[in-house]
Amino acid sequence: MRSLIACATLAASLLLAPLSLASEREDDYINTLTELGYPAPKDAELVHIPPTLDALEQSDMHPELKRVIRRGHDLFTNTQQLRGENVFNNMNCSSCHLGEGRMPFSAPVWPAAVTLPGFRGKNGHVNSLEERIAGCFTFSMNGKPPAYGSDTMLAIAAYHQWLAKGVPMYPEKPIYGRGFPAPERPKALSYARGEKLFADKCSICHGDDGQGLAVRGKTVFPAPWGDHSNNWGAGIVRLQTAAGFIKNNMPLGQPLSLSDQEAWDIAYFMNSQERPQDPRYTGDVKETLEKFGPTFHKHSMYGQKRESDGKLLGDHANTGEKDFLKPDTIRPRTFD
Repeated sequence: MRSLIACATLAASLLLAPLSLASEREDDYINTLTELGYPAPKDAELVHIPPTLDALEQSDMHPELKRVIRRGHDLFTNTQQLRGENVFNNMNCSSCHLGEGRMPFSAPVWPAAVTLPGFRGKNGHVNSLEERIAGCFTFSMNGKPPAYGSDTMLAIAAYHQWLAKGVPMYPEKPIYGRGFPAPERPKALSYARGEKLFADKCSICHGDDGQGLAVRGKTVFPAPWGDHSNNWGAGIVRLQTAAGFIKNNMPLGQPLSLSDQEAWDIAYFMNSQERPQDPRYTGDVKETLEKFGPTFHKHSMYGQKRESDGKLLGDHANTGEKDFLKPDTIRPRTFD
């Protein structure tokens, strides 16, 4: 495990080192990524090197603004400090958005700051940056979002916007390294192969039972399923999202070391395990699937029978560690 962490630390240090003149350092940045196996940017793609906290300290921004951005970074990388209030599993924001939310091909968070407000198919209306962050708390953290306009929400949003410094709003070019780009889906997925691959490649960090690893109450490796994981409404329950994350980032420190088939099989196995109920649950799994299948669950295993034993996934009212299903932030928006 130490060797894996060392590899990840080395890669992160190369990618996240302070950059004085981005135009002069961009070649080094891209070379580091391509040496790790990532594709080089296409001519039409926007390449952005997010600023570091060191660069923040060197800036001439107001000291109070710097303090708020640092607080946002602290909350992003240690979201567990909100456990029991806003977070009800063992996730941090940085559990999925690696490298402090800066890492390309690991859903870097700065694009949200320059593409929102924007329409989101998941909830069918235009979302603000705060609403997008609230969605992560609701689904990925199985929690209750900080109040809109609160100190906590302001700090996290400010950190997102700091990482996007220098990028124009609504960029016309496609963003290089955005999201979790999924490899091409194989013709057939195998639960049995995924189960064995998880045991061989993933369990050393995430546990044989998928419950992750916490030391003295601090998350070291998150749980990929179960009550300590994301709920059925989180983006990573979609097979292509999970396969993209796994292919580009796992095992830790060994990105792109798995074949496309292996990444998809692990995603298939992992997302065929139970987790807390989708906060949009209507009280009936089939009805919920019909309602949200066209926009979301058509890509997940929710409401499907598990290959290994025929269990109907999501057919329960378990909400994990929280004592509620849906926070009041999950609501429609209309401009009528």
